Amino acid sequence: MAEKKLNQLSVAILATNNFEEAELFEPRKALQDEGAVTKVVAPKPGKIQGMKHDEKTKAVEVDVTLDQANPDDYDAVLLPGGALNADHLRVEPKAQEFVRSFDRAGKPIAVICHGPWLLVSAGLVKGRILSSYHTIQDDIRNAGGQWKDEEVVRDRNWVSSRQPSDIPAFNREMVRLFSERKARAQGASR
Repeated sequence: MAEKKLNQLSVAILATNNFEEAELFEPRKALQDEGAVTKVVAPKPGKIQGMKHDEKTKAVEVDVTLDQANPDDYDAVLLPGGALNADHLRVEPKAQEFVRSFDRAGKPIAVICHGPWLLVSAGLVKGRILSSYHTIQDDIRNAGGQWKDEEVVRDRNWVSSRQPSDIPAFNREMVRLFSERKARAQGASR
Protein backbone atom coordinates (compact mmCIF):
# COMPACT_ATOMS: atom_id res chain seq x y z
CA MET A 1 0.00 0.00 0.00
CA ALA A 2 1.39 3.40 -1.00
CA GLU A 3 2.06 5.95 1.69
CA LYS A 4 -0.52 8.70 1.81
CA LYS A 5 0.64 12.09 0.52
CA LEU A 6 0.00 13.92 3.80
CA ASN A 7 0.75 11.16 6.30
CA GLN A 8 0.87 12.74 9.79
CA LEU A 9 0.88 16.33 8.44
CA SER A 10 -0.75 18.51 11.11
CA VAL A 11 -3.35 20.96 9.78
CA ALA A 12 -5.18 23.65 11.76
CA ILE A 13 -8.67 24.47 10.48
CA LEU A 14 -9.36 27.98 11.74
CA ALA A 15 -13.10 28.71 11.94
CA THR A 16 -15.91 29.96 14.14
CA ASN A 17 -19.70 29.95 14.11
CA ASN A 18 -21.47 30.17 10.76
CA PHE A 19 -18.69 28.65 8.65
CA GLU A 20 -19.77 27.39 5.22
CA GLU A 21 -20.28 23.66 5.86
CA ALA A 22 -18.95 22.35 2.54
CA GLU A 23 -15.82 24.52 2.81
CA LEU A 24 -14.81 22.92 6.11
CA PHE A 25 -16.09 19.34 5.83
CA GLU A 26 -15.06 18.55 2.23
CA PRO A 27 -11.47 19.90 2.44
CA ARG A 28 -11.08 18.29 5.88
CA LYS A 29 -12.12 14.91 4.42
CA ALA A 30 -9.69 15.35 1.50
CA LEU A 31 -6.87 16.09 3.97
CA GLN A 32 -7.74 13.17 6.25
CA ASP A 33 -8.08 10.81 3.27
CA GLU A 34 -4.43 11.62 2.48
CA GLY A 35 -3.33 10.97 6.07
CA ALA A 36 -3.32 14.50 7.52
CA VAL A 37 -4.24 15.09 11.15
CA THR A 38 -6.72 17.98 11.33
CA LYS A 39 -7.70 20.07 14.33
CA VAL A 40 -10.52 22.61 14.41
CA VAL A 41 -9.21 25.79 16.05
CA ALA A 42 -11.78 28.38 17.15
CA PRO A 43 -11.99 31.38 19.49
CA LYS A 44 -14.19 29.50 22.01
CA PRO A 45 -14.49 25.86 23.11
CA GLY A 46 -17.49 23.62 22.43
CA LYS A 47 -19.09 23.36 19.01
CA ILE A 48 -19.26 25.77 16.10
CA GLN A 49 -22.25 25.97 13.79
CA GLY A 50 -22.04 25.20 10.09
CA MET A 51 -24.19 26.81 7.44
CA LYS A 52 -25.28 26.13 3.89
CA HIS A 53 -25.52 29.71 2.70
CA ASP A 54 -28.08 31.10 5.21
CA GLU A 55 -29.43 27.80 6.62
CA LYS A 56 -28.00 26.10 9.70
CA THR A 57 -26.54 22.64 9.09
CA LYS A 58 -24.09 20.48 11.06
CA ALA A 59 -22.04 21.71 13.97
CA VAL A 60 -18.46 20.59 14.51
CA GLU A 61 -16.54 20.07 17.74
CA VAL A 62 -13.73 22.53 18.47
CA ASP A 63 -10.48 20.66 19.17
CA VAL A 64 -8.37 23.60 20.37
CA THR A 65 -9.14 27.22 21.24
CA LEU A 66 -7.14 30.06 19.74
CA ASP A 67 -5.77 30.79 23.25
CA GLN A 68 -4.34 27.25 23.42
CA ALA A 69 -3.27 26.86 19.78
CA ASN A 70 0.41 27.24 18.97
CA PRO A 71 1.08 27.79 15.24
CA ASP A 72 4.40 25.95 15.66
CA ASP A 73 2.40 22.75 16.32
CA TYR A 74 0.89 22.80 12.81
CA ASP A 75 2.33 22.33 9.33
CA ALA A 76 -0.45 24.15 7.46
CA VAL A 77 -3.72 26.03 7.96
CA LEU A 78 -7.12 25.84 6.23
CA LEU A 79 -9.43 28.87 6.30
CA PRO A 80 -12.99 27.94 5.28
CA GLY A 81 -15.43 30.64 4.23
CA GLY A 82 -18.88 31.67 5.25
CA ALA A 83 -19.41 35.43 5.41
CA LEU A 84 -20.27 35.55 9.13
CA ASN A 85 -17.46 33.14 10.06
CA ALA A 86 -14.88 35.19 8.15
CA ASP A 87 -16.26 38.52 9.38
CA HIS A 88 -15.96 37.42 13.03
CA LEU A 89 -12.48 35.90 12.64
CA ARG A 90 -11.03 38.91 10.82
CA VAL A 91 -11.38 41.12 13.92
CA GLU A 92 -9.86 38.55 16.31
CA PRO A 93 -6.28 39.71 17.04
CA LYS A 94 -5.26 36.13 17.95
CA ALA A 95 -6.62 34.82 14.62
CA GLN A 96 -4.69 37.52 12.76
CA GLU A 97 -1.46 36.66 14.57
CA PHE A 98 -2.11 32.93 14.02
CA VAL A 99 -2.16 33.34 10.22
CA ARG A 100 0.71 35.86 10.26
CA SER A 101 2.91 33.29 11.97
CA PHE A 102 2.11 30.69 9.26
CA ASP A 103 2.93 33.17 6.53
CA ARG A 104 6.18 34.34 8.19
CA ALA A 105 7.30 30.70 8.39
CA GLY A 106 6.35 30.07 4.75
CA LYS A 107 3.85 27.42 5.83
CA PRO A 108 0.95 26.67 3.48
CA ILE A 109 -2.32 28.55 3.79
CA ALA A 110 -5.43 27.24 1.99
CA VAL A 111 -8.30 29.72 1.87
CA ILE A 112 -11.70 29.73 0.18
CA CYS A 113 -14.68 32.04 -0.37
CA HIS A 114 -14.82 34.78 2.32
CA GLY A 115 -11.83 33.29 4.18
CA PRO A 116 -9.37 35.84 2.71
CA TRP A 117 -10.95 38.54 4.86
CA LEU A 118 -8.75 37.31 7.71
CA LEU A 119 -5.66 37.59 5.50
CA VAL A 120 -6.71 41.15 4.55
CA SER A 121 -7.18 42.19 8.18
CA ALA A 122 -3.89 40.51 9.16
CA GLY A 123 -2.09 42.72 6.62
CA LEU A 124 -0.87 39.82 4.48
CA VAL A 125 -2.51 40.44 1.09
CA LYS A 126 -0.29 43.22 -0.32
CA GLY A 127 1.60 41.90 -3.35
CA ARG A 128 -0.23 38.53 -3.32
CA ILE A 129 -2.40 36.96 -6.01
CA LEU A 130 -5.54 35.17 -4.91
CA SER A 131 -9.13 34.26 -5.59
CA SER A 132 -12.14 34.60 -3.29
CA TYR A 133 -15.87 35.00 -3.36
CA HIS A 134 -16.53 37.78 -5.86
CA THR A 135 -18.07 40.15 -3.29
CA ILE A 136 -14.76 40.65 -1.46
CA GLN A 137 -12.58 41.34 -4.53
CA ASP A 138 -12.54 45.07 -3.69
CA ASP A 139 -11.26 44.32 -0.17
CA ILE A 140 -8.41 42.28 -1.65
CA ARG A 141 -7.53 44.94 -4.24
CA ASN A 142 -7.78 47.75 -1.65
CA ALA A 143 -5.36 45.79 0.57
CA GLY A 144 -2.82 45.68 -2.30
CA GLY A 145 -3.58 42.18 -3.56
CA GLN A 146 -4.32 41.04 -7.09
CA TRP A 147 -7.72 39.32 -7.35
CA LYS A 148 -8.42 36.64 -9.96
CA ASP A 149 -11.79 35.19 -10.91
CA GLU A 150 -10.48 31.62 -11.19
CA GLU A 151 -11.57 28.36 -9.54
CA VAL A 152 -8.17 27.97 -7.91
CA VAL A 153 -5.13 30.25 -7.65
CA ARG A 154 -1.73 29.25 -6.32
CA ASP A 155 0.67 31.96 -5.14
CA ARG A 156 3.80 30.73 -3.35
CA ASN A 157 2.57 29.22 -0.04
CA TRP A 158 -1.09 30.11 -0.63
CA VAL A 159 -3.87 28.35 -2.50
CA SER A 160 -7.27 30.04 -2.84
CA SER A 161 -10.67 29.44 -4.41
CA ARG A 162 -13.93 31.31 -4.92
CA GLN A 163 -16.81 29.20 -3.62
CA PRO A 164 -18.18 25.71 -2.86
CA SER A 165 -18.42 24.74 -6.55
CA ASP A 166 -14.61 25.14 -6.74
CA ILE A 167 -13.95 22.63 -3.94
CA PRO A 168 -12.75 19.75 -6.18
CA ALA A 169 -10.03 21.97 -7.72
CA PHE A 170 -9.32 23.60 -4.35
CA ASN A 171 -8.86 20.21 -2.65
CA ARG A 172 -6.56 18.97 -5.42
CA GLU A 173 -4.29 22.04 -5.23
CA MET A 174 -4.43 22.19 -1.41
CA VAL A 175 -3.25 18.56 -1.16
CA ARG A 176 -0.52 19.29 -3.74
CA LEU A 177 0.68 22.41 -1.87
CA PHE A 178 0.59 20.69 1.52
CA SER A 179 2.44 17.61 0.19
CA GLU A 180 5.19 19.84 -1.27
CA ARG A 181 5.56 21.43 2.18
CA LYS A 182 5.80 17.97 3.76
CA ALA A 183 8.46 16.87 1.25
CA ARG A 184 10.52 20.05 1.89
CA ALA A 185 10.25 19.58 5.66
CA GLN A 186 11.34 15.94 5.40
CA GLY A 187 14.24 16.90 3.14
CA ALA A 188 15.39 19.56 5.61
CA SER A 189 15.31 17.13 8.53
CA ARG A 190 17.53 14.54 6.81
